[in-house]
Amino acid sequence: MRRPWMKRLGWLVAIWGASVLALGVLATLMHLLMAAAGMVG
Repeated sequence: MRRPWMKRLGWLVAIWGASVLALGVLATLMHLLMAAAGMVG
C-alpha cells in the first residue's frame, strides 16, 4: 500500500513536468516564428 502523500507528490511532479514541457514547446514555436519573420539573428 502506497502512502497518500507519495501519490500527491507524484501528481505534483507530473503536472509540473507537463507544464515545463508545454512552456518549452511554446518557447520553441515562438522562436521559430520570430526567426521566420526575420526578428532573430
